[in-house]
Amino acid sequence: MRYHRSWLWLVAPALGALAGLLYSVTFAADTLTGSAVRGAFVGAPILLYERGFLLPRWRYRVRQAATPLFAAATIATYAAMIVLGNMAAGTVLHHGLGHMQNAREAMMMSRSGFLYSLGASGFIVFVFRVRDLIGPALFNNLLLGRYHRPTNEERVFLFLDVSGSTRFAAHHGDLAAQAYLGQIFNALALPVRRSRGSIDDYIGDMALVTWTIERGARDAACLRCVFDLVDTIAADAAAWKARFGQVPEFRAALHCGPVVTAEIGFERHKIAYFGDVVNTTARLEALSKTLGVPVLVSADLLSCIGTLPDEFMAEDLGSHAIRGRNEALQVSGVRRRERTSPSGKGALDLPQHGRQVWGRLQVGRV
Repeated sequence: MRYHRSWLWLVAPALGALAGLLYSVTFAADTLTGSAVRGAFVGAPILLYERGFLLPRWRYRVRQAATPLFAAATIATYAAMIVLGNMAAGTVLHHGLGHMQNAREAMMMSRSGFLYSLGASGFIVFVFRVRDLIGPALFNNLLLGRYHRPTNEERVFLFLDVSGSTRFAAHHGDLAAQAYLGQIFNALALPVRRSRGSIDDYIGDMALVTWTIERGARDAACLRCVFDLVDTIAADAAAWKARFGQVPEFRAALHCGPVVTAEIGFERHKIAYFGDVVNTTARLEALSKTLGVPVLVSADLLSCIGTLPDEFMAEDLGSHAIRGRNEALQVSGVRRRERTSPSGKGALDLPQHGRQVWGRLQVGRV
C-alpha cells in the first residue's frame, strides 16, 4: 500500500483560499476574489510542503534539526513560498482575471498581508513541531479525544529489533550507537507512514509500531512496512557502510488481537494498550531470534490478512509455547519471493550491500 493522497492537491488550494477569505474579512483588505486567489497560491505550497509533496528531501533534513534550527529554516522556507506564491497569484489576477490594472500592483503584497501569512505560518510550524515530537497518531488522537474513555479494539503490533546493536555499541561507543539507531528509526518513519501505521514507542534498540486491524491487514500493509524499510535501507546501503561501517539488519515479529486502548496520564499524556497482545508480540520477537527467522508472524495475523499478496510467501513453523499464554501459538516465517528482472532471466540487479540486506529477509536467514 502506497501513501497516495492525490486529493490533497485539491484540498490544499481550497484551504488556502479560505485562509485568504478570513484575512479579507478580518482586515477589510483587498477583494474577496483577490484574497481567495492569493490565499490559494500562498497556502497550498505550504500545506503540500508539510505533507511531503513539495521539497521532500529538504523537509526531511529540516525535521531532523534541533528545534531552534527547525523553526528558523521552516519560517525561511515559508517566507520564500509566501513571496513566490503571491507573485504567482498576482500574475493570475492581472493576466488571467483582469482583476488588477497592472502586473506590478498585482504582485505587491501589503505589510499586513505578509505579517498575517507569516504569523499563520509560525502557528503551523508550532503545531507540526509538536506533532512531530509526540507522533502524528498520538497528536491526532489526543486532539480528537478518541481514547479519552477506554475503547475495545483490535490492533496489529510490530516489534522491530535492530540486530547487533549491542555489539555495535561495544565497538564504537554509546554516542555512535545512539546516532546509528537514530538514523535507523528515522528511516522507519516513511515506511510506517506509507502503510498508515504509527510508531508507538522506542525501547532501546527496538521500535513498536501499531495499526488498527483494518489498516494493518488490508493488502498486508503491516508486512509491506517491514520490507519497505528493507528496501529503504538497501537503497542507501553505500551511505550506511561509509558512515557506520555496516548496513543495518533487523528482526521483526507481528501479531494481532483485542486490546483496550486508553489515554492515560495528566501532565504527560500517552495512548496505552492493555492486554496480552503486546507482550505476546514482544515474546515472538525473542522467538524469532531462537528460530533464526527474520520476520515471524502469528497465525492469528495471517488469518486476518487472508490470502497473502503474490510477492510474499509464508512457511509454517508450527506451534510454540509462549510465556504468559495458556495455549501454544502457531507461527510462520514470512519472506518475499525472489524478484526477477523484467525479462524473467534473473534477480534484479541491486547494489552489493542492498542484495545482502534484502536477501536476508528474502530467504529467511540471519
